[in-house]
Amino acid sequence: MTIRKQSALILAALLSASAVQAVEPDSDLADLSIEQLSNIVITSVSRQEEKLGNAAASIYIISSGDIRRSGVRTLPEALRLAPNLMVARQDARNYAVSARGFSSVFANKLLVLIDGRSIYSPLFSGAFWDVQDVVMEDIERIEVISGPGASIWGVNAVNGVINIITKSARDSQGLLASVVSGSKEKDGTARYGAALQNGGNYRLYARYWHMEDVDTTPTANPTGMQRRQAGFRADLPAFDGALMVSGDVYEGELHQLNTRDIKVSGGNAIARYTRKLDNDSDLRLQLVLDHVERNQPNNFIERLDTVEIEAQHGVRIGAHNIAWGGGYRQSKDHITPIGFTFAPENFDMHWGNLFAQDEITLTPDLRFTAGAKIEHNHYTGAEYLPSLRLAWNPGPNQLVWGSLARTVRAPSRIDKDFLAPLKPIILAGKPYRLINGGPDFDSEVANVAEVGYRAQHSERVSYSATLFYADYDKLRTQEPVPGFGFEFRNMGKATARGLELWGRWQVTPNWRLSGGLVRQMINIGVKPGSRDGGAATALGTNDPRLHGVLRSSFDIGDWQQLDFTLRYNGRLPNPSIPAYYDVDMQWLWKLRPTMDVALIGQNLLHRSRPEFGGPNGRSFYERTALVKVTWRY
Repeated sequence: MTIRKQSALILAALLSASAVQAVEPDSDLADLSIEQLSNIVITSVSRQEEKLGNAAASIYIISSGDIRRSGVRTLPEALRLAPNLMVARQDARNYAVSARGFSSVFANKLLVLIDGRSIYSPLFSGAFWDVQDVVMEDIERIEVISGPGASIWGVNAVNGVINIITKSARDSQGLLASVVSGSKEKDGTARYGAALQNGGNYRLYARYWHMEDVDTTPTANPTGMQRRQAGFRADLPAFDGALMVSGDVYEGELHQLNTRDIKVSGGNAIARYTRKLDNDSDLRLQLVLDHVERNQPNNFIERLDTVEIEAQHGVRIGAHNIAWGGGYRQSKDHITPIGFTFAPENFDMHWGNLFAQDEITLTPDLRFTAGAKIEHNHYTGAEYLPSLRLAWNPGPNQLVWGSLARTVRAPSRIDKDFLAPLKPIILAGKPYRLINGGPDFDSEVANVAEVGYRAQHSERVSYSATLFYADYDKLRTQEPVPGFGFEFRNMGKATARGLELWGRWQVTPNWRLSGGLVRQMINIGVKPGSRDGGAATALGTNDPRLHGVLRSSFDIGDWQQLDFTLRYNGRLPNPSIPAYYDVDMQWLWKLRPTMDVALIGQNLLHRSRPEFGGPNGRSFYERTALVKVTWRY
């Protein structure tokens, strides 16, 4: 049975399910006060539960309420709400998502998790955003860390970690259905959740999304797409603990110029067991299965199967709060070459890791954390990833913190195994290729220092500031090889320094302002002996010096909400994109307790404008309007 038919059957089952039972309303962090937001429990900084106000890291929380009130419908658009991320749309389906520089559609220095499942692609050490989807109403929060996270999350968490956490099935009961229609986009979602007799809960969902080409100029490259997805989640009591089981399946078509559509499909399953062993000890076990298929005509066909297991134990002994554990990941990658190839085409990849972290309470107001992870990969062997953090509470609701860390980006298949074009070019009787993976390509390395301050000034105001400096070594360059062509080598270097600021202000009981900005300087160069005249091109980076976001959320009585999002991105150097301001808005009416209607506008300040450049040029985005209707029973 195809995924399309499976999705249709699940959708029909949801819509025909009984909707007369009483349900609990979805929890909404937008309804929390500034003080309550500071006390949100997070897990991404230390892999243990801690309050946001005590987290010694540059972290921003996108709440479920932020997502609902902004009117975003996709994960990259939701990530625009985090001021410590640079998010730029290249075309209808491709986004550059990065933190602290190195912006690219193929950004490779950011780790992204969905409910603990890494969406990392070993092809290029990044994420294919065109196949990542979550029901927006099911997201509890998104924890966005800018800065290194390798000592607990491993290689590739160089410049940040994005942890997308969905709600428990218990918090998504009853029937939800939504329809979006607009000038460029149409989508529909249905979700149904209920209780089980054993005390557990479950939810099922099905979703369809259609995006037309955003650039309608005659010479534009078609980048529209359709995607269908269905899935489930169950939260169950088991063996004196809790078991979470979830899964998703999807398929879609991505349009291209003068050739057949890209075909994408896949599925995943997660099983996670957690148990409180006693008052000072807990256990976490996780198994992830993932399957991906991607058929890109004229380029390649990939089938990737991944199995990952993790174990973590936390224990508090006196002044020590210790977390330790390990994991193993295996991916079987099969490439069918068309326009280019990889050598070998079929590759069995393995990663293994061990980590430990100890948070030591020196005084009631002073904590020191030392952590390290050793991760072994198939290309470079063992990588050592240490970090040190110091956190001080100088007063109530204040935190001063600093950190030092070493992190790496391990080689991807493109770095080591890539060969283009498929058939060598014969020159003077010898075969050559234009681009070759580097057989001696090593891990990229970054040493990072940070210092930050976070405070809740009053019940109405909170803010955060972080200064950072990073020194990068052994970055990727494209070096000419004798005869003809280029090879990837580690002849690049860079420094990055900057300031991150954000805050929230409850102006009146009905009006809240939130937002922030990042000022950064990225200096990229090459080492002596390099002949790469454009290292930034090899790195695929295109960064503004300044970017920021400001959001206004206003309640008009009890039945209307008006939200505006002002975004600024500074000039991008290569390809050149002018600096711009733009505004998105949502006006939501609660027509009845079970029905909302929202009018959504995007890119309201410009009839059309570019946002990010790619190899096929810049796409121009038109002003768009949409209507979203949501029913809850």
